[in-house]
Amino acid sequence: MKIRLSVLGLFLLVGSILQAQAPRVIYSEPEKEDSRRTNFEILGKLGNNFLIYKNNRNEHDISLYDAEMKLNERVPLDFMPDRVINLDFISFADKIYLFYQYQKKRVIYCDYVAINEKGRPMANPVTLDTTEVNYSSNNKIYSLINSDDKQRIMLFKVNSSDPKKFFITSFLYDDRINLLTRNFTMMNMEGKNENFADFHLTNAGELVTAKYTRASNSSDFITGVNMLIKHPDSLGFSIRNVDIGKQILDDIILKVDNNNNRILLASFFSRQKRGNMEGLYFVNWDTRSNQKISDTAIVFNDELRVLAKGSETNKKTAFNDFFIKNIYTRKDGGFAIVSEVLYTTSRYNNFNRWDYTGWGNPWMSPMNYNYWSPLYSPWRMPWGRYGWNNSTAQRYFAENVMLLSFDRDGKLEWSNVIAKNQFDDESDNLISYGNMNTGGEVHFLFNTFERRTFVLTDQSVDATGKITRYPTLKNLDKGYDFMPRFAKQVSARQMIIPCLYRNYLCFARVDY
Repeated sequence: MKIRLSVLGLFLLVGSILQAQAPRVIYSEPEKEDSRRTNFEILGKLGNNFLIYKNNRNEHDISLYDAEMKLNERVPLDFMPDRVINLDFISFADKIYLFYQYQKKRVIYCDYVAINEKGRPMANPVTLDTTEVNYSSNNKIYSLINSDDKQRIMLFKVNSSDPKKFFITSFLYDDRINLLTRNFTMMNMEGKNENFADFHLTNAGELVTAKYTRASNSSDFITGVNMLIKHPDSLGFSIRNVDIGKQILDDIILKVDNNNNRILLASFFSRQKRGNMEGLYFVNWDTRSNQKISDTAIVFNDELRVLAKGSETNKKTAFNDFFIKNIYTRKDGGFAIVSEVLYTTSRYNNFNRWDYTGWGNPWMSPMNYNYWSPLYSPWRMPWGRYGWNNSTAQRYFAENVMLLSFDRDGKLEWSNVIAKNQFDDESDNLISYGNMNTGGEVHFLFNTFERRTFVLTDQSVDATGKITRYPTLKNLDKGYDFMPRFAKQVSARQMIIPCLYRNYLCFARVDY
């Protein structure tokens, strides 16, 4: 009897520990001003407040939430002008930098201001640069990037009025917005067939991108790649050819690895024009010697194809709908590449990956204006990466997530798949996933469709590739639809996820 009671006590103890470790969900109250059309940005935690920027038409506010997600104050940003074109935020432990662009008559201004933990300006806004234009624009001219350690911040603009000559003006700042360098660079282009990958900034202040050439038009395969690096004290870019061999590349994704002084370049590849995705190609580029150290082309075998697709059928096309979402680096030189199945269908068409890369040159202004500005999306959805849109009714799909881990030499260590099957009509806000890094594992949070409602699901992967499927999160009140793709981790064990409640925007804090 004592043994039975002891075993029962052990199970109760384990159950109580698991319950204590289950994530806690706390909701904010919906506000009548905020709807599904409200623009927002989760800024982070400063002091005892969680700060969230909101925009409704010409009204700009910062909402301050306390530890229980109760609204303390909604601070209007009265200094903001009427015609704001774009906003960018960089969050620090004690402040938040707000960069915003606006137009007055024929001049585009780029200003910045520091915001404190109470959501108020710490000083008057400062104009960083102006550009004279001969049109009225709703498209941003300036782009903002920062290094991983946030000690270097760069503002730049690209004049693309001549499709064969781009003029890049860059401003490099330190973390106190002191101007370190200002450069003006001309870049020769081959018209619409040549494109840039996303721009990145290293901790040393180096501006990094890749320039690649497609065979005949913007929707064709990549025939050549150059690595571009501009040092803070140099006037122009160092341009080095990346010999990609016989691989037919699909798209270029870059990742700066500051711990190992390198740049990782990755792409899916095929063996024939517009063919099936056959494997993964990546390059290890050393920033100190400015040369390629190694490259690897991994051909997907049948085992990996079945794992990715979840079935034996259509193994040849298993990776055709996968898109690279992120590259994660480790201090030991290893790295992981995360990709997700993403595609859309409409009443009249089923779109493939070549359709998403074929919506014109993304680096040219869609209205033939003089200035181009890239769209940096942390959520990286292929159909919206360059503002692609279609007027017909669409259904958006986001399915399996493939995880591939490599050692520092590019050897595959392990692979695994987080299986999911998501779709939604007219909008992609409720599909895909968000990440939460708790140190020992990375959580993937996403919606699953159960009994005609979306349920927030939590699965995690550890350093060995083991996937853990956690029980449904506690306190998931009915009526809340989560948007985990827009979630943001605000501390070591906390993240904030936006959600909709009866078409009103609100936010949920998840504590691990």
